[in-house]
Parts: sequence; structure tokens; C-alpha cells
Amino acid sequence: MDTAASPLTYRDATDADVDALVALIESAYRGDASRAGWTTEADILEGQRTDPQGVLEVVKAPDSRLLTVEREGRIVACCQLEHRGAHAYFGMFAVSPALQGAGLGKTIIAEAERQARATWGVTEMHMTVISVREDLIAWYERRGYRRTGEMTPFPYGDERFGIPQRDDLRFELLVKPLV
Repeated sequence: MDTAASPLTYRDATDADVDALVALIESAYRGDASRAGWTTEADILEGQRTDPQGVLEVVKAPDSRLLTVEREGRIVACCQLEHRGAHAYFGMFAVSPALQGAGLGKTIIAEAERQARATWGVTEMHMTVISVREDLIAWYERRGYRRTGEMTPFPYGDERFGIPQRDDLRFELLVKPLV
């Protein structure tokens, strides 16, 4: 069966998914394997993107979901949704590098937005993106997100978030109205 034509299924992650989700997230952002896709951060950050404890914290957190996306029983993507009052936070988004560039991300983010509206009644989705990731920010802008110019510092010195390869990293808040 052609996996590209197979339907996606969405479910909340469980403790049993943690190792597979860590591997997926790492493969999408770090190391040479991430270069197969376009979301790699390998040129700006080395080290880990997340770890089992970080993923488990998202799975267990109140008002948080780690939406797990499967195709033919195999995890192919994930994203964090967290309820924060009138808005939801979107993070930890990863699509298998081998499947990037075929519209999967666009489909998944639309479903995540739909679920956040339906589950929590939120009116906005917020996310933070490393400000030097212009290609990624442009992708989100094409999905209706807008740059706010609101910046927060990158956690330099905390290797749980990676080892920066440049000194100008910070996070920019992107916002999208959900109507």
C-alpha cells in the first residue's frame, strides 16, 4: 500500500510512546539525519532537542496534550497543544524528515488548530520559533501566523535545549487568530 495515500490518525500520546516520540523529534531537528528534511536546526544547535523526561512532562501536564499522528500504525508526527486561558500554545512539532515537504505538516497544524478550538474554545494559537529560522517562520506565516516582534531569550547554558552554535538565538512569539 502507498503510505503517502494512507490516512492519518490522531491520538494523545501515552507513556509508552515517549521513546518513539523523542526519536522522532530528534530526527526532525538535530544531527545529520535531520538534514533529510527541511526543519533541521543542525546548523544552529547541536546536542539534544528534547529528552524522555521533557516529553513525559508534556504528556502528563494538566491542560496539555501531545498529539501523536500515525500512518499505518507508525508514528510519523507529533505536536504539543497546551491550554493557556484564551489561547493555546503549539509546540514540539515534528514530522518525520522522510515525509517532510509533501503537505503533511500543513494538514497536521490545521487539525491541531481545529482540536484546540473544539476542546478548549480558544480564540488564538501561540508558538515560539527561533528568530533566525526565517524559512520556518515564513512557512508559519503562510499558515496564517503573524510575527509579533515579542522576543524571549534562548536558554544559553542549559544543554537540555541544545548547544548553540551562534550567539544571536532567541525565540519570537507567533500568533494566529482561530476563528
